[in-house]
Amino acid sequence: ECARVFHTAGARLVLCAKNWERLESLYDALISVADPSKQTFTPKLVLLDFSDISCIQDVAKEVLDCYGCVDILINNASVKVKAPAHKISLELDKKIMDANYFGPITLTKALLPNMISRRTGQIVLVNNVQGKFGIPFRTAYAASKHAVLGFFDCLRAEVEEYDVVVSTVSPTFIRSYHTYPGQGNWEASIWKFFFRKLTYGVHPVDVAEEVMRTVRRKKQEVFMANPMPKAAVYIRTFFPEFFFAVVACGVKEKLSVPEE
Repeated sequence: ECARVFHTAGARLVLCAKNWERLESLYDALISVADPSKQTFTPKLVLLDFSDISCIQDVAKEVLDCYGCVDILINNASVKVKAPAHKISLELDKKIMDANYFGPITLTKALLPNMISRRTGQIVLVNNVQGKFGIPFRTAYAASKHAVLGFFDCLRAEVEEYDVVVSTVSPTFIRSYHTYPGQGNWEASIWKFFFRKLTYGVHPVDVAEEVMRTVRRKKQEVFMANPMPKAAVYIRTFFPEFFFAVVACGVKEKLSVPEE
């Protein structure tokens, strides 16, 4: 959806992903719906797999060779897992950190000198509400989202003098499908009151359009969520003991439900 929105707006796209067939499919979709009355540019395709950190420097060089510079970098890749902490292997912990933390920061570091030398550019991180607070059974995912948000918050201040903008867009879960998850069989509770809507997520089109607005207005931070998750952020900050109690109630309820 980000590719569609930026392509329609006339951006020169360099699309990166680890699956060449899907990249080509996206390329064909963009070309087929292009409006001939508006100026658009043929996207360039580059293979990039964040699970192989060692290749990112070469990929960054290939990206820079496309047009000689990068005006806007959108980090929009993520891996998640849902399981109790003691059942997640350290190998999987590391895989999640590579994809969600080391991958984006390595690519950013590789492209940043070009932006600094030109004294212009914008780096966008599409993150998650779990960069603000953690939810049970997502320890590795939440840890990676906290880490990457901390990195970009620090980077924002460091590069301001070079007129490089750092933006973070943090939705709740991005809804990959057009259906809502099942309601489950939990009894009504304060846990459900606070957190059920987190699982509904935001439609990909809404996120893509918000990323475009963030770029155009050079916003530094955007938090895409309904009132309940927003309230949870403030409760976590100002009333942590109450927040932890609510989360603990949710864990107890979850454990009491038979596995499906």
